[in-house]
Amino acid sequence: MRIRFALMACAGLMALPAVASDHKMPPTQPATAYAAVEVHDKEKVAIAAEPYETKEKCSIFRVDYVGHGVLPIWLVITNNGDKPINLSDANITFETAAGDRIQAAEPPDVERLMTLKEKQGGKIPMPGPIPSIHLKPKASDKEIEADFDQFEYGALVVEPHTTHAGFLFYDVSDLVHPLKGAHLLVRRIRNADGNELFYFEIPFDKYLKSKSYAMN
Repeated sequence: MRIRFALMACAGLMALPAVASDHKMPPTQPATAYAAVEVHDKEKVAIAAEPYETKEKCSIFRVDYVGHGVLPIWLVITNNGDKPINLSDANITFETAAGDRIQAAEPPDVERLMTLKEKQGGKIPMPGPIPSIHLKPKASDKEIEADFDQFEYGALVVEPHTTHAGFLFYDVSDLVHPLKGAHLLVRRIRNADGNELFYFEIPFDKYLKSKSYAMN
């Protein structure tokens, strides 16, 4: 299944009280500014992958993806060449340490991981004739779709000397340590002549090493 490219739009509210302006894309830096990056000097293209594996980093979203086994990956593509590159046929998969390849999730895939109670909200029973107190839903299909519309990577073309970035979401709910030994595998990117670039394999161990070093 190929990556789903979404049109960028802002919609929906966060489960906790907030205004729409709280949900902002991270600032985009050149791919070489990130720890987990692969640079192809000959093709003048660099691709980086930054996992958003903590609740703090994921606070920009409307939904708790990490808590449901969904890993957002900040994908950054920098084209330092003089001609555009094309991602209309791109295939970007999360390759586990065991070699299994996970396709990027779409909203229905994420929605299936949310329980009915989380979507509808719970309730606190009250004594006697007092009606129950209804709790606000922790997640909704609309919030998930709004996040994908706003944050999902959507650039089909990366123009010369520019950088494009956005998120891909991967269902890693069956993995205990999803990042350890894993890669982001990027294939089927084409140059202006229609020729396929050599594939990119970005190891997440680079990110884990940089994070561990920063904590020491």
